[in-house]
Amino acid sequence: MVEGILGAVPSISKLRGTNNDDWIDRLNHRYTVLLLVIFAVVVSTGQFVGEPIQCWCPAEFTDAYEAYTTYICWISNTYYIPMEETIPIDIRQRQDAEITYYQWVPIILLFQALLFKIPNLFWRFTHSASGVNLDKIVAMSEETQLGSPEDRAEAIKNLAMYLDKWLDTYQEYKNNIFVRAKKKAQTFCFFMCDRRGGTYLVGLFITIKILYMANVIGQFFLLNAFMATKYNLYGFEVIKSLIENEPMMESPRFPRVTLCDFQIRQLQNLQRWTVQCVLPVNLFNEKIFIFLWFWYCLIAFLTAVNLVKWVFYQLYQNNKVQYVKKYLKTSNEINSGFDKKLCAKFSRDYLRNDGIFLMYVISKNSTNLVVADLIKELWKIFKNKHKPHSNNVEDEPMMNSEKEPLSGSHLLNSSA
Repeated sequence: MVEGILGAVPSISKLRGTNNDDWIDRLNHRYTVLLLVIFAVVVSTGQFVGEPIQCWCPAEFTDAYEAYTTYICWISNTYYIPMEETIPIDIRQRQDAEITYYQWVPIILLFQALLFKIPNLFWRFTHSASGVNLDKIVAMSEETQLGSPEDRAEAIKNLAMYLDKWLDTYQEYKNNIFVRAKKKAQTFCFFMCDRRGGTYLVGLFITIKILYMANVIGQFFLLNAFMATKYNLYGFEVIKSLIENEPMMESPRFPRVTLCDFQIRQLQNLQRWTVQCVLPVNLFNEKIFIFLWFWYCLIAFLTAVNLVKWVFYQLYQNNKVQYVKKYLKTSNEINSGFDKKLCAKFSRDYLRNDGIFLMYVISKNSTNLVVADLIKELWKIFKNKHKPHSNNVEDEPMMNSEKEPLSGSHLLNSSA
């Protein structure tokens, strides 16, 4: 039975998914999810293996009463009143001070993990609509590093031919005023997911990054609402206490000593009891949520910087041309001024945003050598398609100078 249960659990490699994004995305959907799952296991282990709550019962309580007190105080909400303050007589004031979250901490941690995973699931389910299998492209690019030089060259060539067919298939088949206006708009509105405009993958990718950013910011408000405390300021209070060298006192957010009210029916009488309880699980909760506060701040900062970088990269069109030209120069493929002009057309009109994005993903998940070889093969295919045009541009002066001595008028003038 144990083997059957373990066999039903997916392996870590399946949970990881494929590498078709950058490390900031993986920091969100992979490492943060793993961290939250580990914390949920730690907290739930403390709840179900150890004693999550211990209550100090009156001496007249029997063992059955003590067990009942422990259970009722765990499933009902305890409340926190500092030791130096008097317990209020008004029941409503006690209810306002109730702590409502500690039983649900494992559930909320798993729910947070799901929220961090949702943008990646959306990316995995929608990027294939671009017309290219991004997962297989990245996998094939990684496999090219393991074979012989001949096999590697053949694999790169086949991959280039496949990408060339994809790029040609989703080119604009019309060139009217509406298409030109759309191209102009996509220069600035790059998030318009248009396959024929070459912005589907890039627009979707930036949308996913916006979702990651919205998620990590929303996590603070979620925890603030869940714990009914000012969790947004929690980290600042910890930093302040560290700077002022104050001792880490018991936090009102995660108190270890609480009070519990419950009633016992005896015949027709209801007797209210107030007992003092200790919550050992809050020792874990306090450290976990302090760490998560700083972790979320770090992720929010890195995700914001990464998002701004991608937006700037898409707005500044020359970056894409320079990115491609860098790889072509390393392969000694740019040898004339015409090649430089053709490189701009190769980047903007042939590869376009989605093709360059695909090169970026391959470089981040394999090596730059694979990207250099792949761009070199695509460059050769592109130049072969534009070979007649290049001959007309470069070779026209040479052809005129060669044909001119063969003309009859030239021969007559020379003989005269």
